[in-house]
Amino acid sequence: MCDLIFCFPQIKKQQQDVMSFLAANKIDFEECDIAADEDNRKWMREHVPEDFRPATGNPLPPQIFNEDRYCGNYEAFFYAREDNAVYAFLGLTAPPGSKEAEALSKKTQM
Repeated sequence: MCDLIFCFPQIKKQQQDVMSFLAANKIDFEECDIAADEDNRKWMREHVPEDFRPATGNPLPPQIFNEDRYCGNYEAFFYAREDNAVYAFLGLTAPPGSKEAEALSKKTQM
């Protein structure tokens, strides 16, 4: 299961983009509201690795996790989607017949 951490109205489009993709691909996820739940906000801030935190302030949502494993932010998700590598980004096995699985199959045949 992938956990998604969201808040702020300005991020709503990114939130919808991630959730729509996950739902369309039947990937289970849990949306965690950091605006209304201080524990979720604290958890997100503590679990974003130091290398991925902004120089000043706190990391902004959406931040994407697979359980406790940090996957990345929206920008990283966007690029993984563009590269047909979302399952790898999420730490999941691509389902047979998916573009990602086909690309991996071609790489291993070389």
